[in-house]
Parts: sequence; structure tokens; C-alpha cells
Amino acid sequence: MNRSPTTAELDLNKLFPFALDQFQLKAIAALNADRSVVVCAPTGSGKTLIGEYAIHRALARNRRVFYTTPLKALSNQKWRDFSEQFGPDIVGLLTGDMSIDRDAPILVMTTEIFRNMLYGTPIGEVGTSLVGVDAVVLDECHYMNDRQRGTVWEESIIYCPREIQLVALSATVANSEQLTDWIGNVHGPTELIYSDFRPVPLEFHFCSPKGLFPLLNEDLTKINPRLKPKGPQKQPGKRPESPSLNFVLSQLRERDMLPAIYFIFSRRGCDQAVEEVGDLTLVNKAEAQQLRRRIEEFLARYPEAGRTGQIEPLSRGIAAHHAGILPTWKGLVEELFQEGLIKVVFATETLAAGINMPARTTVISTLSKRTDRGHRLLNASEFLQMAGRAGRRGMDERGYVATLQTPFEGAKEAAYLATSKPDPLVSQFTPSYGMVLNLLQTHTIQEAKALVERSFGQYLATLYLKPQQQAIADLESELGNLQSQMQQVEPTALANYEKLQQRLKVERQLLKTLQQQSASMQAGDMGLALHYAVAGTILSLKGKHVPVSTPMPATLVNKIPGPGQSPYLICLGKDNRWYVVGTIDVVGFHAELPRIAAVDRLSGPPPDMAMKLGSVRTGTEVTAVVANTIPIPPPPSDPPEVVAQAESVKALEAQVAAHPIHRWGNPGTLLKRYRRIVSLQEEISDRQAKLDRQTQRHWEEFLDLIQILQGFGCLEGLVPTPMGQAAAAIRGDNELWLGLALMSREFDDLDPHHLAAACAALVTETPRPDARTNYDPAPQVEEAMGKLRSLRRQLFQMQRRHNVALPVWLEDDLIGLVQEWALGVEWVHLCENTTLDEGDVVRMLRRTLDFLSQIPHVPYLSDSLKQNASRAIQLMDRFPVNEIVG
Repeated sequence: MNRSPTTAELDLNKLFPFALDQFQLKAIAALNADRSVVVCAPTGSGKTLIGEYAIHRALARNRRVFYTTPLKALSNQKWRDFSEQFGPDIVGLLTGDMSIDRDAPILVMTTEIFRNMLYGTPIGEVGTSLVGVDAVVLDECHYMNDRQRGTVWEESIIYCPREIQLVALSATVANSEQLTDWIGNVHGPTELIYSDFRPVPLEFHFCSPKGLFPLLNEDLTKINPRLKPKGPQKQPGKRPESPSLNFVLSQLRERDMLPAIYFIFSRRGCDQAVEEVGDLTLVNKAEAQQLRRRIEEFLARYPEAGRTGQIEPLSRGIAAHHAGILPTWKGLVEELFQEGLIKVVFATETLAAGINMPARTTVISTLSKRTDRGHRLLNASEFLQMAGRAGRRGMDERGYVATLQTPFEGAKEAAYLATSKPDPLVSQFTPSYGMVLNLLQTHTIQEAKALVERSFGQYLATLYLKPQQQAIADLESELGNLQSQMQQVEPTALANYEKLQQRLKVERQLLKTLQQQSASMQAGDMGLALHYAVAGTILSLKGKHVPVSTPMPATLVNKIPGPGQSPYLICLGKDNRWYVVGTIDVVGFHAELPRIAAVDRLSGPPPDMAMKLGSVRTGTEVTAVVANTIPIPPPPSDPPEVVAQAESVKALEAQVAAHPIHRWGNPGTLLKRYRRIVSLQEEISDRQAKLDRQTQRHWEEFLDLIQILQGFGCLEGLVPTPMGQAAAAIRGDNELWLGLALMSREFDDLDPHHLAAACAALVTETPRPDARTNYDPAPQVEEAMGKLRSLRRQLFQMQRRHNVALPVWLEDDLIGLVQEWALGVEWVHLCENTTLDEGDVVRMLRRTLDFLSQIPHVPYLSDSLKQNASRAIQLMDRFPVNEIVG
């Protein structure tokens, strides 16, 4: 990397007045060696210090640092922290709806904002917005695992210019080496700094109605033997009870394990917990007085933010924290908790995701959660993310994690999760309309393909598909060897020979069938003829009871009854032997020859000859005279169709014998090789096709999006049209739909408050069935949305055809709230007219504001639409919807 001249190496003792951990020193050394770093370490271990060092170094070089976080709230918090640490004049903030000094040396932003900056610059080049940037810190980089937003981190890493160092800060993950190797491949030299050391070690406990016990054995590798069930259950089928909330809190309080974050996986559960503790007070008089003063100051500043059910418990050191609570109130809860004034916060899992709220103890109330894919046990990363909030560096000697007995999970499941290793990062890379349009504005299709194929998902696929690739390579090697052995053989001659062989096989089978049919007919005729045969009739014998190589001429002497319907035949053979045979042994009946009358004078076979099939006795001199008179009958003649088929077979056999293939070797060996070659080619083709589908999945998705964009006039060939350029300027879950709606001109004449409601319909997720409001959208809004429904249906159909599952929202159930808010309705009155939680109303209004704020910057939109969007923003951007970062 080309660096501007730097100052002398920074004095770490002056920057950090405490001893640094080994992993921190290694990360700093790697940065000073111009390498990017992936720092994987437990929550609370001091990863942020490495980002702070990157800031100090950049400032010393008169350069800049971008500090990215996954959440607006976390970005706001970092902005406050850095403003206090480095001075407010050199710290800026960008969060979509908040822009403070975007040219500041230290610029804090959400990761989406950074990715969007990169979209406007040819990949690998430094755009205007990145001039002078020394390093980019990607805080909470393990967010790559987020199913909905993970792609943003991958794109940011792929698109970031190589001369900018990356500082990726992540919780411990199972495949940190793979992540580092991938970043090294797509960005530049990168070093993994891994540490599983926790400055504040964790101690796991298990709470049941009997008490609070250590969860693990002394080696911390297995469940505590005392917690294993002993003997059979007293009442089979009865589920164990959970400890009461007050019991758990009393156990924590007795052991000086407060303050605690008490995780409950539902908003209602958190609110009910606050009610359930009743009048319990967890603070002393001085803390209670301090809390009352802080609450009064807050309510004086934000009188609309107070709620009776929240204020009173907060004064006793108890609070709830979840997405349904007003963000401003949540901010107060976070501040007071960090100051140690709140002793227990009942929080949903979202609190574990980044906000700096460490506690002495975390309580995980249940080990399973309901997801959109059904009910399941927590995975290791989810459990460790919550557990990792325990233990405050510099304040606690150890952190405590308490899991609870529930009717469905107990100590066994808790010990399993507590001893599990972190889950690996997986790729969530997903092409979007915005990605396609933005890349095609600045890149060729070949360059775009190369970028898509640099994803972490592609990297992992390459690793995981190595066995399949090796199998294909082995098959190709075998194919090459066989083809070299068959190099002199003419393929057409070989194919011709194989066809001849196949035809000969068919013809032989046909001949066999005709012969069997002929024999069957003869057998039927033979039985009838023998029924009427008289002594002296000339026969030909051969069969089971006359085992000779050629038919034996004989004369019929007598017939005696057999066990079945056919009689036994007593014959004298030309060899002067007596035979007892059955009908099946007669292969020739020669009625055309004169009978031998001399048999009439014979006395019959010897008396000692058994009258059973297969019996044979030698004749006498008298019978020899008769035997000598038995003529040799002419050979049997086959039916004409058998003769003709036999000649066809003979002719084909001659062709096969004279075929030129014989000059290249044994035909059987050559054919075996030829068939193996054909089989190998088919198998290789099939395996390669499957491999291509797996390795090129993202590119196939990219091409599908191109076809849809072309279908809606956003691309002319591969060049974005005005419609495409408009969609490319928008950020959302479905940029094409948002662009089509805005460019339809259906919103151009809407008043600002009506435009706000219509825009809300485009960005609001499908609400829960029980969500409702007393406010209806105006007829003008309904008319504008009605005209979009046909377009929406067309997009749905096109997406379905190409297996694209991006949302196409046009939700009008709740947008009356947005309209009324823009008209100036007071916050309390607004919330009284909906079943939504306050936090949900704020989120809906903020999403609408975020979309409205993009409209003035979208090209090709009408001036009236842009002006009305700006006016709508002014109407809506007031407390508690506006972001408060100071």
C-alpha cells in the first residue's frame, strides 16, 4: 500500500495508560506493517481499542478513518464516545437520516452508508468520498451472518479500494481463518488476530426452584454432576417447574450478582416481568434520589416520552428494553444502566447485538426461541452473544451467566450451549436490483461477474466443493488415459462395429425365438402323432432319458400306460438296445418311412427290465437282426422362416469377423474402453453441470435480475436507462419496485402529507394480523396506490418466473398513521389510535422518512415530487421520530 509520510511511531504508553493485551499489540503491529486485520475476540475483551489506534494513527498522518457499525443506535453511541474522546470538531456522523460533518477526519456511519458510497465509485478506485481515508473499521463484522443484511458487509469488503486498510472487529467465530483468507484474496494482505481470552472470565450458573447452582463441573467441560437427574422420575410425564422471577432476582441479589440483563424473547414477556416484580426496589436511597432527578430532567426535555408503567419501576432500578419501546426512552435506560443506576433490565435478544450495555450478570430465561422457521434451540453464537454481555472490564472480577429451568429445557441443554464452540460465519451475499444497476453503470458485464464471484459465499463454495472438483479431475484423468489408448482407433469404425454387434445380438435372439416357436409347434404335433403311432413306426430319440449327442434311430415296439396322460414308449434302438422313453424324448416321427413289421414277432424287452423312464437293456441276437433293418432317417428340416433367419445371422457374423476393427486389437477390449469413455463423458458433464449450478448460483441470480430489469425498461441491453438510473439511486429492499412507483408519476401531484402516506405503503412490511389503526388514508392516496396495483402484479409475476423472492410492498393498512403524523397530530394522540407499540410506530415513520429523504436525490423525478418530499420530511421530522444523537 502506498502511504503518505507518517509521523514517528506512536507512543502506546501515552495513548493507552494501561498495559495492552497481547492480541491488541499483535493487531497494532500488523496495522503498522500495512496489513489489514481481522480481530476475533470475545465480547468485552477490548477489540474497540484497535479501532481507536487506527484513528490515532490516521490523525497523526493527517488522514481520515471511517468507523462503521451495523446499527444506527450503535453509530450514535460511537459518535458520542469519539466526540468526547477526540473532540466534537473532528468527529462526523452518517446514518441515512442523520448527517453531521461528513468531511470530518473521523466519520462514524452505518455499514450500509459505506457500501452505498462504494457503489458510486468504480471498484478498486478511490472515489471523492474516500480521498484521504487511511482505514475503515468494520465493527461487529460477525453481522455478516445476518440473513437479511449480511450481504452489506461482504459487498463493503469486496468493493473497498485495496489501498485502504480494513480493521474487521468480530466476536469469536468458528471459521475466522477462512474469513481472513477470503479478505486477503479479495482485498489485500490480511492478518488474523485471534484471542479467546476474556479479561473478565465467565461463570455459568443454573437456577431452579431449589436454588442457584454452578452449571459446569470443575474442569468447565461438562454438566455439574449434581445437576444430573438421579433415578427415575417420580411422576413420569410431569414437566419440571420454572423458578419464579422474584426468586431468581433474590438469588442474584443475595450473591451480589446485580446489575443484570435478564433476557426474555418477547416484548410482552419483558413488560410483564416489570409488572410481576411488583414494588421490589433494587436501589439504595442515594441511587433512588439520583434516578428520580434524572427522570425528571428527561421528562422536562421530552414530556411526551413518559409512560406511567415505565417511570415508576425505573425509579426503583428496574426497566424493560425492547423494540416496542420509544427509542428515546430506551436511550435513557441504556445511559442509566451503563452508570450502574439500573439493577435489572428485562430485554429482548436485540440488546445483545452491539449496544454497549455490559452487566455483571446476564440471565437467559429460556434456551429456545420462536423464529419464522419454527421453534428451535438457540445456536451457540446466539447464546454466547447474550452470555458475553456479562462481566464489566475494570469493574467485575468475573461475569455471571444464569440459565433457568423451564418446562422444556434444563441443565443438560444449558451445559451443552455453555460448552459449545462458536458457529461459523456463512455467506449471506445476495444480488439485488440496486447492485446490478450500480455495477453496470460503472463496469462491464465481465467486471461485474468477476466482482460477484469474489463473494465470501463463492470462496466457501470453492472450499466445500473441492472434493467434487477433485472427483471431476480424477474422472478427467481416467478419460484422458483411455482416449490416448484409443488414439489410433477410428471412432466411426468403432461406433459402426458396436452397432453391428448390437444388431447381431438382436438377430440371434430372434433366431432363438423362432426356433423355440418351431420346437413348441413340433412338440404339440408329436404328442398327437404318438397317440396314434403303431408298432414298427420309425422314431428319432434324444432327450433327458436318451442322453446322446445325435438323435438315435429307433422303432416303436410297444406303449404302456404312464403315471400321467402320456404313455411310456418301449423302443428298440438301432444300437440294439431297449429303451423306455417318454414323449419328450422323441425328436423325430418318421411316418414317411415304412414301418418295420418284424417287431410284431419280438417277444419284448428282457423280463428283468424295469418299466420306468430311462431304463436301458442290451438286446439279443434276434433283436439285432431287427435293429439292423432300422433305417437312418433324413435330418429334420427347419421351417422356412427359421432357415432365413439363420442365414441372416450367418451373414452378420461374417461382417463382424471381417470388420476392420480387428487390426487395432481385441474388439471386446476396444469396445469396453469405448463404452467407458462414453460413460465418463456423461458423468463428467453431469457433475460439472451440478458444480456450475452451485458455484455460479449468485451469478445466475444476477443474470435473472438483469432480465427482469430489461423487461421493465431499466436496462437497454446492459446500459441503465433513465428508469434504471432512477432505481439505482434508491436504497431499499426492492429498488426496482420503488423506482417504478416513483417514476410512474402517480405520486407527482400528491400533497406532502399524502405523499408521506403513499411512500409508507412502499416501505412498510406486511403488518401482524392484529395490527390496526383508526386512521384511514385519504382518497387521493388510495387512488394513487390503486393505479400501481397492476404494475405490482406484473413485477410479482416476472419475479416468480425468475425465482426472485424480493418483497414488493404496497401495504395500506397502517399508512393513515403516517398521514396524520405529517398533518401534525400529537404523539400521544397518534399512539392512542393504533394497536402498534410506540417503537413500531417510530420505526414505520423513520423508514418512511428515510425513503422520503432519498427522493430529492433521485434523477429524472419531477420537481414537484422532489419538493413535496422535502416538505413531507419537514412535517414528519419531529420528536420522537427525529434522531437524537447529542
